[in-house]
Amino acid sequence: QVQLVESGGGLVQPGGSLRLSCAASRSIFSIYAVGWYRQAPGKQRRLVVTIGSSGSTHYADSVKGRFTISRDGAKNTVYLQMNSLKPEDTAIYYCNADLGPLFVPTQRHYWGQGTQVTVSS
Repeated sequence: QVQLVESGGGLVQPGGSLRLSCAASRSIFSIYAVGWYRQAPGKQRRLVVTIGSSGSTHYADSVKGRFTISRDGAKNTVYLQMNSLKPEDTAIYYCNADLGPLFVPTQRHYWGQGTQVTVSS
């Protein structure tokens, strides 16, 4: 199991920046992949970016070049730096821990409580 706690959301103007943090209850290097997802009102939760235990990353096309995922192993924390924010980035952002394909689906994914990001003038 793993517990995740997000922080860093808020209100920002278009073109601004925010950094989200996701603190895990265990070593992030022991987790198959850690990622960020977002859910806008009335829409499905969608992938933003993931980082594997090896450091490989996968970004959604909509955030490439604007968002950057990073991690601090000493703090068991994954960060999402969001630059050049747009109104369409407005959503609740959720941190996800994927324990990998050896786990059954009901025990594979863990989620944080979510943090609101609002991009508006």
